[in-house]
Amino acid sequence: MRLFVALELPGDVRAALIDLIAQLKPFCCGASWARTEGMHVTLKFIGHAIGDADAEKFGAARTALATVKSAAPVDIGYRGIGFFPNARRPRVMWCGIEASANLATLAADIERSLEPLGIPREERAFVPHLTLARFKSPEGVSALAKKPEKCARRDFGSSRETEFHLFESKLKPGGAEYRKIQSYSFVRTAA
Repeated sequence: MRLFVALELPGDVRAALIDLIAQLKPFCCGASWARTEGMHVTLKFIGHAIGDADAEKFGAARTALATVKSAAPVDIGYRGIGFFPNARRPRVMWCGIEASANLATLAADIERSLEPLGIPREERAFVPHLTLARFKSPEGVSALAKKPEKCARRDFGSSRETEFHLFESKLKPGGAEYRKIQSYSFVRTAA
C-alpha cells in the first residue's frame, strides 16, 4: 500500500488552478502538469511503510490518526506561484499556501502519532504547497519562469479545514490515482 495523509482542495480553488494551468501550458511543453482532480495538501507521506498484508499495522495507523486533535480549524489561503529549487533551474512549479500556525503543528502531530508504528519522520522541514508542474526538460522553462512575476500574489481562494484524510495512491501509466480510505475530524470539541 502506498499511503499518505492530506487535506482536500476546495472546489473553487481547484477551478482557479485549472484556469491557471490552462493559461500557462502553452508556454512550456517540457512540463508534466499536475492533474487538478488529484491535488491535495500533503501532511504526511507514509509510502509503503505499511505493507499490503499488514492489516494489524494498518489498523494501528488508522487508530493513531484518530487521536490527532487541534484546538481550532486550519485556515488556508492559496496564493502565488513559484519554483523549487529556484526559477533559474526549476524542477517543480508550485502554488503557495499561507496557513494558520496550527497547520504545521497538525502535520507534526500526525508524524508523532505514526512514529511509534515504525513509520519514519520526514527529514525535510514541512513546506505546504501544491505541485502544479514538474519539469522533464528545460524546453520552455525560461518563458514560464517569467510568469510568476505576474502571478506572485495571485489569490486562488481560501478554506477553513476541520478534517484530514488518509489516502491510498495507486501509480498508473496515466498518473497516480487516489482513493480516500478514511476521514478524521481533528478539531477538539468542547466537553
